[in-house]
Amino acid sequence: MPSPNGTREITYVEAVREALTQSMQADERVFLIGEDIGVYGGAFGVSAGMHAEFGGERVIDTPISEAAIVGACVGAALTGMRPVGEIQFMDFITLGMEQLVLQAAKVRFMFGGKATVPMVLRTPGGSGTGAAAQHSESLETWFTHVPGLKVVMPSSPYDAKGLLMAAIQDENPVIFVEHKLLYKVSGPVPEEPYTIPLGEPNIVREGKHLTVVATSIMVQRAKQAAEELAKEGIEIEIVDPRTLNPFDDSLMIQSVVKTGKALVVHEAVKTSGYGAELVSRIVESEAFDYLDAPVRRLAGLDIPIPYNRNLEYHAVPQVENIVAEARKLVRGEY
Repeated sequence: MPSPNGTREITYVEAVREALTQSMQADERVFLIGEDIGVYGGAFGVSAGMHAEFGGERVIDTPISEAAIVGACVGAALTGMRPVGEIQFMDFITLGMEQLVLQAAKVRFMFGGKATVPMVLRTPGGSGTGAAAQHSESLETWFTHVPGLKVVMPSSPYDAKGLLMAAIQDENPVIFVEHKLLYKVSGPVPEEPYTIPLGEPNIVREGKHLTVVATSIMVQRAKQAAEELAKEGIEIEIVDPRTLNPFDDSLMIQSVVKTGKALVVHEAVKTSGYGAELVSRIVESEAFDYLDAPVRRLAGLDIPIPYNRNLEYHAVPQVENIVAEARKLVRGEY
């Protein structure tokens, strides 16, 4: 489907699949491994058709064992392969923590750079599908706390393809978080292979009254909020980190210096969430002298995600919450 600027539009899930396919076509060391990713095509259809194209030796179905998936990825990466593992729901990454935190994250450092672990672990995160407390978590901040792991959270189809291709080419273990609600979102994506450097943020929308720093699905909700606020004459600037670790904060700081106000929005629970890191970086930088309002955080409630759809909706920030918080900041109501 072509877009107005001539670049065809595809969905987020198609962009992820295309990144995987083109990476496998370009490098025979790349292979996929996970539960039900073969003939079935994955729980969310990401690898649909790839088993037929690449065969069972490069699209490998595993038993129900996340520890085995992550362990196999670490071992394969150490021996020269470039595995892309899939954890069916982010919640289940807990079962592979030893392999990730004690092995993958530390091997390169402990061997003085003589060994590398070029692996990617893809995992759908977030709420909004009625999947309840054990299939709806946002655990990305856990991994930003572990030196040696890179953490990526693309918010658009364009970013999903470019960041995933970059992650597969990286020499370090990368946690690649895909929000389940983004899979059906469409956007312009070039057909040819391309990469987006890990660590570089993006200004999604320019504005002058308030900087909103948002991650993953919250970028899309911030864009919707911006449209509502623009009707009131409030122009917000949206900064998407894209990569949580590493993260070059200079673009975010420049934005806050310009607007003088900042709101950080993420889905994960507020306590010790990634937003706290972003707020700290803002107040520890030169942007502090330009602030004319408190830096605010808007995040998920400190509760497990409820199964009840109405309760689930109110457990994490929605468009109306972003609008309300932004309006208060701009109007000086704090």
